[in-house]
Amino acid sequence: MSISIHSAITVPEGDSVTVKRLMPVAGLRNFDPFVLWDHFDISGCGFPDHPHRGFEAITYLFDGGMNHADNLGNVDTIHGGGAQRFTAGSGIVHSEFPDGRAHGIQLWINLPQLLKSLPPAYQQVQSDEIPETTENGGGVIRTIVGEGGAITLHSKVEYLDISVPGDSIIERSLTSDFRGFIYAVQGEAHINGHQIGNGAAAFIENESEIEIKSETGARLMWCFGKPHHEPVYQHGPFVD
Repeated sequence: MSISIHSAITVPEGDSVTVKRLMPVAGLRNFDPFVLWDHFDISGCGFPDHPHRGFEAITYLFDGGMNHADNLGNVDTIHGGGAQRFTAGSGIVHSEFPDGRAHGIQLWINLPQLLKSLPPAYQQVQSDEIPETTENGGGVIRTIVGEGGAITLHSKVEYLDISVPGDSIIERSLTSDFRGFIYAVQGEAHINGHQIGNGAAAFIENESEIEIKSETGARLMWCFGKPHHEPVYQHGPFVD
């Protein structure tokens, strides 16, 4: 069994933007199959045209809106509770700017070497397209990626937005060959006895059962996947 705690750090990004970055940072370059995690809350400035290749990315919004445009001809806006996914594959150029304010997470998932040259692709889903369930005790789980989820990927991933009420417990089983992390967007929680709070994550592998317990209530992101077990060559916007 293995659980370790890491906290996001503030870094500059894009055009006059700062983000809370969990990885890649010194001491945590990636966590196969995941290669980037940025928690942002921005207004005004954003991310002008820039290229990517070799991975898939999901932008998930808690609040506000995000305008997206790319060289595939996609121009649209996602709103709070919605998400967009692009498969960079052999290469894509895109831009993202807040529609007023944008608060959310951008996650990058590595593509296996056999799929690095896939043609680029894009998917957008709004809030009402993401399935939502209520657990015993009142917890709410939104399935972004996973069984019945709204977003499709080329890697095996389960990506959830979990709202935990105060004085409650949520228990979930973990697929045996998955590893990943649980990130605290707000509030505090104990993950199998390990405490996390705003901007911190519990990284987990070789665990089969996960107990999430919160006294005050918390909003958490559950991010687990099957590793590719391949070297990760990440440099700037490219993962080769």
